[in-house]
Amino acid sequence: MTKVSVIGAGKVGEIVAFGLAHKEIVNEVTLVDIVEGLPQGKGLDMYEATPVLGSSTKVIGTNDATEVAGSDIIVVPAGSPRKPGMDRMDLLKINLKICNSVVTNIKENAPDAMIIYIANPVDVMTYAAKFISGFPSNRVFGMAGVLDTARFRTFISMEANVSQKDVSAMVLGGHGDAMVPLPRYTTIGGVPVSHFIDDEKMAKIVERTRKGGGEIVNLLGYSGYYAPGIAAGEMVEAVIKNQRRVLPTVAYLEGQYGFSDIYAGVPAILGKNGVEKILEVDLNEEEKAALNTSLTSVKKGIENMKGLLNEL
Repeated sequence: MTKVSVIGAGKVGEIVAFGLAHKEIVNEVTLVDIVEGLPQGKGLDMYEATPVLGSSTKVIGTNDATEVAGSDIIVVPAGSPRKPGMDRMDLLKINLKICNSVVTNIKENAPDAMIIYIANPVDVMTYAAKFISGFPSNRVFGMAGVLDTARFRTFISMEANVSQKDVSAMVLGGHGDAMVPLPRYTTIGGVPVSHFIDDEKMAKIVERTRKGGGEIVNLLGYSGYYAPGIAAGEMVEAVIKNQRRVLPTVAYLEGQYGFSDIYAGVPAILGKNGVEKILEVDLNEEEKAALNTSLTSVKKGIENMKGLLNEL
């Protein structure tokens, strides 16, 4: 039997859980939250939808954190949402306390599980999850690149007036305003994107991608959840089905791209062992400089996190 637990039954968590149940990716989804009645109600509502969907996935909602036991993968969107005027690093102190509690529980009750972290600042939180759990790096990774790439692909399809399905793109670096979309590695149906969009318009798309999360926050008053939830589900499916998908993943670097002891968005092969391989692509000087700026910022966040963790 395959089981995935989702810790945090907020908007992102419910989309992750419902997506897994809808596509019948696993036998059981356990939705965990500290708010009484919330995961039970959402879980039951999803469970009642499965006959209509033609799915046999069992969906359970609970306030008991120990129910993560037996999970193959645990997805963690639990955290404080980003509010207007707040950047991802503002969330660090709040979400680190949540991370410490959540990951300690995982370590005690599901020591063989993989962890896919979502809560922001995701690069730093994923590092914290590895640090707290002591799990090997291939079993602890984060979701951001699939989301950032999806936004990039969407904006390109809007400008080029083509199907999103035909856009293939790549985004590297930290999940934030310094992320590094790579137009040079972007194609539409295998044709370089430069055949469809000029440099001036592409520069605007790159900037919109970097601020994609903030755009949603400014419109809604809170963070997006459909795209992040579905993006996490794609990563879960790649691991559970051993698809060996090449997906942009917040993965632990050990010398790749010139950085070590850091989590950052990079293309990686996801399969039954989690992060099975990190892929390095050739970067020009401008791209290297942008990536260096992005990852230097992440490094500072990790150092801040370590200091705060000692105070918990």
